[in-house]
Amino acid sequence: MLRRWSSGRQAGLCDPRVNPGCPAAGDWPSDGRLRLLSFNIQVGISTERYRHYLTRGWQHLLPHPGRAGNLQRIGALLGDYDLVALQEADGGSLRSGFVNQVEHLAHLGGFPYWYQQLNRNLGRLAQHSNGLLSRLRPSLLEDHPLPGPPGRGAMLLRLGQGANAIAVVMMHLALGARTRTRQLAYIRELIGDYRHQVLMGDMNTHALDLLQHSPLRDLGLLAPQLEATFPSWRPQRCLDHILLSPELQLERFEVLPLPISDHLPVAVEIRLPHSPEQHRPPALTGTPRGGLA
Repeated sequence: MLRRWSSGRQAGLCDPRVNPGCPAAGDWPSDGRLRLLSFNIQVGISTERYRHYLTRGWQHLLPHPGRAGNLQRIGALLGDYDLVALQEADGGSLRSGFVNQVEHLAHLGGFPYWYQQLNRNLGRLAQHSNGLLSRLRPSLLEDHPLPGPPGRGAMLLRLGQGANAIAVVMMHLALGARTRTRQLAYIRELIGDYRHQVLMGDMNTHALDLLQHSPLRDLGLLAPQLEATFPSWRPQRCLDHILLSPELQLERFEVLPLPISDHLPVAVEIRLPHSPEQHRPPALTGTPRGGLA
């Protein structure tokens, strides 16, 4: 099913994949808290120096045994979170040993729901993808190709119904400022009707640029962390973000010192609003959720 926006672009309405190894989940956290993580995983490649972009660049094309261990480390991290946005995942090609990394991490982290957004399909050579993992049952999920050259996308996930529904957009934005502005204008249109908004992903620019000089500037979004996330071994640039609308109560935030990829993961914990319109589900029975490390 497709939905057309005023920009003329079409979004696919889709259902998340269900992990049969997990019990059925509710659609709202029983404790009213939501723990979010965003991580550019660089298809499981461990990059620890600038020279590794050259010496380990072949791993973007061919499999490497160390990739499995890196994914295991990422999977161990994910158990503390409710919603995870993944960028630069592989959907199952030669370089990943034909492993769908989004599905694999959903199993490792015990997530009932997952979705792989395929943005650049190079067949057996590479399946460039974004991914989402969720412990909560979405009330809506949309797959959005972003404006500009093919290869960039965003996913809209909605939690709950009614006025207090939460719109979460997971994205990987372009490197170029002009294209990025077009993409942010599209995302601004996408979330404009929602009162509560969360934007998360690798946005390839500083939070102050997003909040003050982009099409998002009129939303009043907050950036809990302004710490650098790239490169992971000596962070100098703040590229990875979780932005929040002001009515969502911030509990904790952190840039995690986990130099597996060339980006560091960012994490946020928020307290959600409660609305009389919101159905209260029973407590989740899946993987227990701990606090941020």
